[in-house]
Amino acid sequence: MEVYLDHSATTRCYEKVKEIVVKTMMEDYGNPSSLHRKGVEAEKYLKKTSETLAEILKVQEKEIFFTSGGTESNNWALTGAAMANHRWGNRIIISQIEHAAVAAPAAHLEELGFEVVRIPVDPRGVIRLDVLREALTPDTILVSVMYVNNEIGSLEPVAEIGEMVKEKCPHAYFHVDAIQAFGKYRIYPRRLQVDLLSASGHKIHGPKGIGFLYAGEKVRLHPLIFGGGQQNGMRSGTDNVSGIAGLGEAARISYERLEGKTEHMRAMKCRLAEGLSGLERIVIHGMPLEEGAPHILNASVLGIRSEVLLHALEDKGIYVSAGSACSSHKRGSSATLTAIGCSREELDSAIRFSLAEETTPEEIDYTLETLRSLVPVLRRYTRR
Repeated sequence: MEVYLDHSATTRCYEKVKEIVVKTMMEDYGNPSSLHRKGVEAEKYLKKTSETLAEILKVQEKEIFFTSGGTESNNWALTGAAMANHRWGNRIIISQIEHAAVAAPAAHLEELGFEVVRIPVDPRGVIRLDVLREALTPDTILVSVMYVNNEIGSLEPVAEIGEMVKEKCPHAYFHVDAIQAFGKYRIYPRRLQVDLLSASGHKIHGPKGIGFLYAGEKVRLHPLIFGGGQQNGMRSGTDNVSGIAGLGEAARISYERLEGKTEHMRAMKCRLAEGLSGLERIVIHGMPLEEGAPHILNASVLGIRSEVLLHALEDKGIYVSAGSACSSHKRGSSATLTAIGCSREELDSAIRFSLAEETTPEEIDYTLETLRSLVPVLRRYTRR
């Protein structure tokens, strides 16, 4: 049996997504900037996806900008907002558990002279609102907090943060990295007082290399990419028609019967957690099962290094992650697990299981059965 439990790293495309990607590559392959019929046909896919995303988020089509993925969206939100609004101040606030796609551009902006404040989290991985409130000074121009943590699945209080930011710093922008949340929650940026929001196609059974940034109509944002003036001059470059079409179809399917899909994922997560709790020396990280994201479970199997267990499971056809896939080739201490106070042993033995709507009870049971047989053997081997 093959069991894929690394959906937070990437997902398999929906069949309908594959079909529309192939169609736009082989039949409707025109450049949307061209004035002839082929260009007009291609442009229709861009408009349809904009309409789909705008309807899902309850925003305007003109507030949706297509990017190469979540990393570009996050980089653009931070750098573009900081550069456009430097005259208001130079303070940028993020949490200590942000994805590298937020943490790295924040560090870059720090090198350029911006002040970056990193807010701690509690042991559940939830941002300390009391510390955030104190950090919101008049020179704050941007606050960036993820919706769902990509490693432990903690759900951040986005609505409360949005209200706090607008109350204390009305001119500051609030950016939300929703890459692990889009397709799992109904997200309405205006209701949440979110100015900028990032999402990625390949996390929701869409193609890789495509994402979008929602930027509210009144947001001042500097472009990062200059050239042909596509997307109203905000993000130049020939539009990725196949990726955009695939993203729109993936988003449409993801939000069909959303509640039933997330309920199933949470049931599979609870089934997995219950089975893991029957093993010795297991520590599950993050929020209580019913409070965190429905699809992410992070656990330390004490006494076995993450990479050892990952490859042992791989040999049995089970695919999991030893942290964020975006940085797994340069493993160090997880910033998230460090921030929530994990011990060195817990850091070295953490495994992330991430589920999808297609995850079955049989796959969970096979994974648990495999762990029950592998863990005692690997622990004995490690002690030697």
